[in-house]
Amino acid sequence: MYFFAFAFLLLSLLLAVGGGILALLQLWRPRSASSLPLVEKIHWGVSLCLLVASAFLLHGLYWQDYSLKYVADYTDKVLPLFYRLTAFWAGQAGSMLFWALSVGIMGTIFACTSGYRRLKETTRLWFWVFFLVIMAFFGLLLCVWNNPFIMLNPAPADGNGLNPLLQNPGMIFHPPLLFLGYGGFAIPTCLALAQALSRQPDETRWFDLARPITLLAWAFLTAGIVLGMWWAYMELGWGGYWAWDPVENASLIPWLVGTAALHTAIIEKRRGRLTRFNVLLMGLTTLTTFFATFLVRSGVIESVHAFGSGSVGFPLGIFVTVGLVLSIAISLLSPAGRSVDAASGDDAHASRSTSLISAEDTLLAVAVLLLAMAVIILNATMWPVTSALFTSSSMGLEASFYNRVILPLCAVMLLLLAYCPWLTPSGRRARSIALLGAAGCAAVLWLVGYQNVVALLTTAGAAGFLLALLLRVASTPVSQLSRRAGALGLHLGLALMALGIAFSGPYKQETDHAFAPGDSVKLGNVTVTLKNLFEGTQPGYHFLEAQLEVRRADTVIGELMPQRRIYDKFGSMQFTEVDVIPGLGNEVYASLLGLDQDGRAYVKISLEPLVNWIWIGGTLLCLFPLLMLRRAPASRRQNDGTDAEGKARGRD
Repeated sequence: MYFFAFAFLLLSLLLAVGGGILALLQLWRPRSASSLPLVEKIHWGVSLCLLVASAFLLHGLYWQDYSLKYVADYTDKVLPLFYRLTAFWAGQAGSMLFWALSVGIMGTIFACTSGYRRLKETTRLWFWVFFLVIMAFFGLLLCVWNNPFIMLNPAPADGNGLNPLLQNPGMIFHPPLLFLGYGGFAIPTCLALAQALSRQPDETRWFDLARPITLLAWAFLTAGIVLGMWWAYMELGWGGYWAWDPVENASLIPWLVGTAALHTAIIEKRRGRLTRFNVLLMGLTTLTTFFATFLVRSGVIESVHAFGSGSVGFPLGIFVTVGLVLSIAISLLSPAGRSVDAASGDDAHASRSTSLISAEDTLLAVAVLLLAMAVIILNATMWPVTSALFTSSSMGLEASFYNRVILPLCAVMLLLLAYCPWLTPSGRRARSIALLGAAGCAAVLWLVGYQNVVALLTTAGAAGFLLALLLRVASTPVSQLSRRAGALGLHLGLALMALGIAFSGPYKQETDHAFAPGDSVKLGNVTVTLKNLFEGTQPGYHFLEAQLEVRRADTVIGELMPQRRIYDKFGSMQFTEVDVIPGLGNEVYASLLGLDQDGRAYVKISLEPLVNWIWIGGTLLCLFPLLMLRRAPASRRQNDGTDAEGKARGRD
């Protein structure tokens, strides 16, 4: 049966190659009969083949068919159904298939939009050339190096089981959201490159046509990263959510580049500037997603999250290198720019500014900071490889390096975002209030004892940004709030996340304590007492559980029940299940580390200040872009009384 599944993968490869060649031939001989309808049908065929292959894999996972090696490697008989199905993306081959399917789905969605139908035929053909090249590369990976349909004969009686670290709700959604984000960014990338080569001066620009897909991809990628942070916090048991691990960094880099591209596209839309740079930046966004996969799957960097060394590292490296060369060449060949009217249809007033520094200049500074952070993180992540070129042993950089360098840049970026909306003559007062609010917040925190400089800067930036957002809401006419709600809510989420990050790391309090039953330890304003220890067995694992009572003053605020587990399929390896008492101020966090020589429970207790604001802000950051997917009709935008000041405030 799975022979047919592999046949569909092979057919998707052949269709993608054939469709790409057909589109190139049509571009070479434009006067011949149009082959565009056939090329579009070929894309549907590629997506359908990937969908059918995915259905075969899900069939094997659902029915526990251990004759399929992938099923035997990542599931077993005791694994619950929902984890069994989500093992689809637990392994290297399955996750690559899901990523390919995500690209196909996003391409199909875009092909059904009005934006695609507004493209000229030449642009459409170039779009499909680039898109089908990506699909052909996925087909090659799946058919040659990452085949998920390898068979076992004889089939084992049971599988190896799913890594316990992946048996968490966060890991049900974290990987697919990342891949949907990666896949979505392929659409504006292919469209930007296509328009650069088609040179259609009267065509609507790619960032407007692909805006809904781009925002959706950004929201998916953001959600994937935030859920990954929550998973690390709840599953790894070390009391943190971001360790600057190479694989964490690998997903953050395309997010930073993609976010920079969203901001520089605003500058091109308003001023007709940065046309070539934006084409390159969009190409880099997709290439960094492949580079992230290269880091995870090549074995070049060690990580607790990586798949280990594999055969896909070399083809991924070649693909990224060739793609980089092509992106640079095409961006240089693209038209230098166009007028504001041609680019976006804005009236002439939108580009006027009486300030020495315009809102667009500030947006460019924000984009430069985002790109600087991406470059720093990329070089620091690759430092073990780079340092090995001139030393006898490779050296990695610790999390403290990233915190010292990246967090101050984040604080500066927040201050710029607070400053940007008010770069108009009438916005001088609001600008001053926002900046004074940031300075006042820093002064108050310093006086009450919060004197970590990096945390202070980040908190001040977040406070100034929050104040600026409140002033924007207060100054926006009620009739316009609905269409600006997405941008306002998104930036509100960013500010809340920044506030949580600024406090939760530097001001965390923690202790490791060996508890005998009845022992207590005081941490901050809470007292934790061990009431009991339990041992037990559940299907597939044995556990040790601590029952901890938590008091604030004389009031019991809750119980913590952290566990230590040993799974039948994973030998003597021990896994942690943490427990928390949530709070908008301090969250109480407990992780059972094991038993000491005297049989006492060794527990890590920590107070995590404002950590839940990270999850609250992250949720807003993921949801509010959905309100921006549909823009107001052109007639409304032209007749709603929006002046230059409103446009400058409302579109960044």
